[in-house]
Amino acid sequence: MCKCSLWALLPLIFSIFTAAGLWMVYFVAVADEKIVPLSSQYKRRNGSKSLYAPFISIAGNFPPASFVFSEVMNLAAFLGLIIAVLRYIQLKREIQHWLNVCSLALFSLSCFGMTLVGNFQLFLEEMIHNLGTFMTFVPGTLVCWVQTYITLKANFKNEGKTVGIIRFLLSASITVCMILYFSLVSQRLLMEASRSQWALVMFFLTFIGTFAIEFRHSRFGIKRTDI
Repeated sequence: MCKCSLWALLPLIFSIFTAAGLWMVYFVAVADEKIVPLSSQYKRRNGSKSLYAPFISIAGNFPPASFVFSEVMNLAAFLGLIIAVLRYIQLKREIQHWLNVCSLALFSLSCFGMTLVGNFQLFLEEMIHNLGTFMTFVPGTLVCWVQTYITLKANFKNEGKTVGIIRFLLSASITVCMILYFSLVSQRLLMEASRSQWALVMFFLTFIGTFAIEFRHSRFGIKRTDI
């Protein structure tokens, strides 16, 4: 009988519910005629009432979708920070301290960026929102690569090679999508850029979900010590 820790559910809950929340924001914004569907080929004309490209930030810019977006991002940042701390604790005796601390710092920075993205709407506070986007994507991508290396190095429960390959492929996909996103935005290819952004976020959420593999072996708790 396989006895898995219930902590394995935490990364899965993070990934599934965050993804579901973001897609809810998307569908509300489409239904409210604020953005065009991802499958659309329409282009917004200057000065017209045409709909916006389906970027995640634009989908979450207008109420009522903005209320859901803020809640989703705040909860995701909170759960993400818990996952980051638990992963740090899990690896304390498995990997070099500086590398573990570096991963925790990058992960925490990415989570803070999520709160900026969720609470400062793009059209109202563009500078802060874009800073949050940068803080979420760039440190988040670095976390993926650092965790991929850590996975191979630590070889936790002799699963490092298999899990490491999966995370390597996800990290490569995230990196390609991020490069595509910024490149397409700079060329004003907005529909293509929005699609790459959605792919980037879904790959990133999938990556975090893979922590369930290691968390199923660990039980975290608070230990009381008397001085």
